[in-house]
Order: sequence, then structure tokens, then C-alpha cells
Amino acid sequence: MVLVPQTSPNTPQRLRRTPVQQRSAERLARILDTCAELLDETGYEQLSTRAVAARAGVPIGSVYRFFDNKRAMVSALAHRNLDRYAERIAVHLDAIGDPDPHAAIDGVLDAFIAMKRTVPGFALVDFGVPSAEETGEDPNAVVAERICDLLATHLGRPADETLRRKVRVGVETADTLVRLAFRTAPEGDPAVIDETRQLLHAYLVPSLS
Repeated sequence: MVLVPQTSPNTPQRLRRTPVQQRSAERLARILDTCAELLDETGYEQLSTRAVAARAGVPIGSVYRFFDNKRAMVSALAHRNLDRYAERIAVHLDAIGDPDPHAAIDGVLDAFIAMKRTVPGFALVDFGVPSAEETGEDPNAVVAERICDLLATHLGRPADETLRRKVRVGVETADTLVRLAFRTAPEGDPAVIDETRQLLHAYLVPSLS
């Protein structure tokens, strides 16, 4: 059975209104898809809700129906990215079958790298708004919490304080090194990615076994 990730109760909710009808949900998805595309084209500072509405082909009021401002819209995109990342990890862990710490770590890292390569807007906004420190948000803390819960369920062990600390350190380390890999090469420097994988195995496997 697939380990279905659930949105953490600590995850900020950025929607002014949650869509109920399918048509409304599809419009919200189109707004977020367009937001991601424009982030790649213009960057965060030049992004505007009006530009997103125009490109998405929706009235500007539809954007403000869901979001107070640009930051809230991008934050919603970041949290959607996190949900989709957790889904990829859950599918990978389900496919492994028997608990396997090495394969579990590979799945967590490979899903992140794959999204870096293929998901629009992800290079700039993965799981948090640029300059999120101004709002006191800590995206990596939320990412680590989701990963820890998924790994604990897969390995049949409690998500205790030690595991949460280890996963948090692993997330911070992988985030820094993967960013280095993608600064070095457009698709991610394979040598840096391999070093990252070895480091995560050496650090995390003893705690996951």
C-alpha cells in the first residue's frame, strides 16, 4: 500500500478560499502552473498577480479569490511542490517493499533531483518563498518533518527525537550540496550528486537500520 503523505498541521495554509467544485480546483491549478512558468521566465521580484492572471486567462479577481498577494500565491506553489515531492517518495518507498535504508535514502534524494530538473519554477521556489526568512518560515523544517514521518513508517520505527534530528541535518546538507551541484552544471553535477549520496548513506543509514 502506498504511504499517502498528509499535509502537516504545522504547514501554513495560503489559500483565502479552498476550492470545492472541480472547475474552481482546475482554475487554481492553472494559476499555480502559470505562476511556476513565469517564475522561470521573470524571477520572483518581477512576478505579479496581474501577469499570472493574464497568462492563465483568468480574471484578476480569480487570483485574489484564492490569494491575498504574490507571496501567498508563491507560498501555495511551494507547498504544492512539497506535497508532490512527498507523493514521489511515498510511491518509491512502497515499491521497495521490505525496509531498505539505502534505497529509501536514494529515493528521497533522487526525487528531489528529478524535480530540480523537470518541475517548472522549482529551481527558484522549491519548498519555500525566496527570502522566506523575512517571515520566520523554515521550509527545510517542514520538509524534514514530512520525510521523517514517511521513513519512520516505511522502516517500522518511531519518528523519535533522534531520527527527526538526523533527518533534519540530512535535509539541510542535501539542500546545500544539491544547490552546489546545480550551480556547477545545469542538470546537476554528477560528481557532486554522487558525493552527496555517499555522505547521506554514511550519516543516515546507521540511524535508519
